[in-house]
Amino acid sequence: MSPTADAVKTAVIIEDDPEIRLILSEVLESAGFSTVAVGNGVDGVRAVLTYRPLLTTLDVRMPGIDGFEAARRIRARSDTYLIMLTGLQDEADVIAGLGAGADDYLLKPFRPRELRARVEALLRRARTAPAQAAAPAEAMDPSGAPAAALPAAADAGVTDAVPGVAADDGEWLVHRDLSLHPENRIVLVDGEDLDLTRTEFDLLAALLESKRRVRSKADLTLVLRGEAYVTSYYVSDADKRAIEAHMTNLRRKLGDSPTNPRYIETVRGVGYRLTSDA
Repeated sequence: MSPTADAVKTAVIIEDDPEIRLILSEVLESAGFSTVAVGNGVDGVRAVLTYRPLLTTLDVRMPGIDGFEAARRIRARSDTYLIMLTGLQDEADVIAGLGAGADDYLLKPFRPRELRARVEALLRRARTAPAQAAAPAEAMDPSGAPAAALPAAADAGVTDAVPGVAADDGEWLVHRDLSLHPENRIVLVDGEDLDLTRTEFDLLAALLESKRRVRSKADLTLVLRGEAYVTSYYVSDADKRAIEAHMTNLRRKLGDSPTNPRYIETVRGVGYRLTSDA
């Protein structure tokens, strides 16, 4: 395959087990992808930068750099959809994987049909906005451009424009000094640009749209997969733990405390919602 291959049809597989590499190749090729398979993290990062795939699968335990470090390097330069595959079940490892930039997390042994369903769900979600999309390594500025100043917002809700920010089509979702533009996929906190993963952005957008209405972990799982409110869609305990891990990372980036939250509060035993305006 040449580096100019159609990115929409390309998947990079980073996996040190040759049998699992073969299974992944078969599943993804049956889903319409052409695949590039490598056996370690260093070659995996290089393959992602070379082929610019739509999708990347990444094992955690590999020779050389592990999957967490590979994910961080990939996410710094690519907006590829990233699924981490691992036998680990410890919550700290889930948080680390999602915090490194993974969009989804699948435990081994996995069912091929489940992997394909997760891939199809990811492809229904928006990719990173053009202003934040990856550029070639030699031209990319990892820090990004600073956002214009934004005065604090008093109320949670929707507004056509945000003071201090150039007007764009669409509306801003605002809660206190937190503003999110769904179409341009921009998040500002007190006027400063906030770098979120695709999944963290989608979770925050769902909560801002719902305001004080509680969103359960199962509900948020379905939102991420484009299956919102379809009650027949199966949501596992692992899916709910993944939401918890994403929320932990999102709160950390927002500087939000679970015990004294400014933006997102936990409704114990139910889910999450925005804090009150007061």
